[in-house]
Amino acid sequence: MKLPIRRDTGQGKPATTENADQLTSAFASQLERWPDFFQPLSDVMRSVMPLADVEETDSAYLVEIELPGVKRSDISLEVTDDRLVVTGERREKQRAGLLRQQTRTTGRFHYEVTLPSGVDTEAVQAALDDGVLSVVVPKTEAARPRKIAISTAHRQQAISA
Repeated sequence: MKLPIRRDTGQGKPATTENADQLTSAFASQLERWPDFFQPLSDVMRSVMPLADVEETDSAYLVEIELPGVKRSDISLEVTDDRLVVTGERREKQRAGLLRQQTRTTGRFHYEVTLPSGVDTEAVQAALDDGVLSVVVPKTEAARPRKIAISTAHRQQAISA
């Protein structure tokens, strides 16, 4: 039968639950710093890819992208068979004074979404209003849901024929 190994803490004292609590506490305090570590990455992602919503209706897909402060001339919109791509640039404002703090992001941005098949790329419409770019991508007639009337007489005719 083997006896349990008694480990030394490095300070001439055997390991105890008190030492384990100190280690756990130190580890927990380090984990609390992780949100601060990832915050700059989150800010970069937000500036590179703007916030957006994609909504599907019976007749179209509506894509709304938040682009506050971006001019219409600084936005490029392209639609291919199954992709909607929005690129552009948030330009930095010219300032007369000394900038003490800046939290608004500037620079190039890119938003891309894959659309299902059955969209009419020739009829896409876009509008920029109050910092929100709204893009309407209509569905083709074949892709739109259609209601089919159900008739008992039709079934009886098909069976008797």
